[in-house]
Amino acid sequence: MLQRLDFEPVFFAPFVSSPMRVEGGWIDYNGPLNMAYYNVLIDRSVDEAFALVGLGPEYVKERGHSFFTAEAHVRYLRELKAGETVRTTVRLIDYDEKRIHFFAELYHAQEGWMSATSEQMALHVDMASKKVVPLPDDVLDRLAAMKAAHAALPAPEGIGRKIAMAKRS
Repeated sequence: MLQRLDFEPVFFAPFVSSPMRVEGGWIDYNGPLNMAYYNVLIDRSVDEAFALVGLGPEYVKERGHSFFTAEAHVRYLRELKAGETVRTTVRLIDYDEKRIHFFAELYHAQEGWMSATSEQMALHVDMASKKVVPLPDDVLDRLAAMKAAHAALPAPEGIGRKIAMAKRS
């Protein structure tokens, strides 16, 4: 059975997640949010954003496919503390028949400062074979609509960065 959304989604530029709270159990021995939980917050917002294109939990159940992160580059810019509320913006950078390239920015919800960014490449995977497979046409159509909405945004600061140490002379 093909999954159909009961609505045609409207894509805001960028997508803005629901508010999320930094949980006390996520704080590490240094005092701020542990680095792994920045990824949890970003991942939750990415799930929320891509449910709009039809890649939510129902997609996995009904079609037996999902998308997996193949690569991620996270920048930790400012510490978060227990109890603080955050929101994440997600923008679709590009996609093809099997891959989705996106960029997420994690913000303090009340004060507006950026805490972290995550640039990621995700692969569309058949859950039974664990092989990368093409996205279905209906999802590709919604990705095209999302990309068109996000194309008007300026390139995010930090996109395409690599990790390297400057050579010493």
